[in-house]
Amino acid sequence: MKTIQLSEQDMLSRLARYRELSPLTIQSDPSIPTEARDVIYARQLMSVIGLENADTPINRSAPIIGAGGITMTLAVCPPGQGPSLHNHAQTYETFTVLKGRFEVTWNDNGSGCVSLETWDTLSVPPGVCRAFRNIGTEEAVLQVIVSGGVHDMNDIAFTQASADRIRGIAPDALSRFEAQGFRFNADVEVPIVGAQPLA
Repeated sequence: MKTIQLSEQDMLSRLARYRELSPLTIQSDPSIPTEARDVIYARQLMSVIGLENADTPINRSAPIIGAGGITMTLAVCPPGQGPSLHNHAQTYETFTVLKGRFEVTWNDNGSGCVSLETWDTLSVPPGVCRAFRNIGTEEAVLQVIVSGGVHDMNDIAFTQASADRIRGIAPDALSRFEAQGFRFNADVEVPIVGAQPLA
């Protein structure tokens, strides 16, 4: 098969320079305190790769669009910070530490736990609750690749404990996150409509 030739301009349209990235705009609601935003997001979540033909918060900021159905963000976290337990219903979330150290916990109550050092990679399958936080003493950076299924905020659900934390910080913030598509029922069994009981 004949190879494809790209012009310099075409190739540079697929370049993301770290110094030019900025946090997702959905993270900048000044009416939500930083402490409440920290329950949902890395302190700075910067989009690198977005999906073709999709209107999501990741895509709106991504300098590169279209890379085989994945999205990639960089999660920049100060010491001790990182989003709380959440799941992705249909997508894999793969973490690679680019700088620093992170702890990843999983399961509905965070009972699973592993520490990741620079260059370590962990891939969490769909449906499993996960959280990460910087366990180092300096700012740390985690590469986050989401693959498979859908790539919108409706694929993500946080635990009820996350909702309780947000209510304790800023009660009205919960509805703002829900308006962005986030749910807070990751650890709740939702009955399947039309399902028949087992005999």
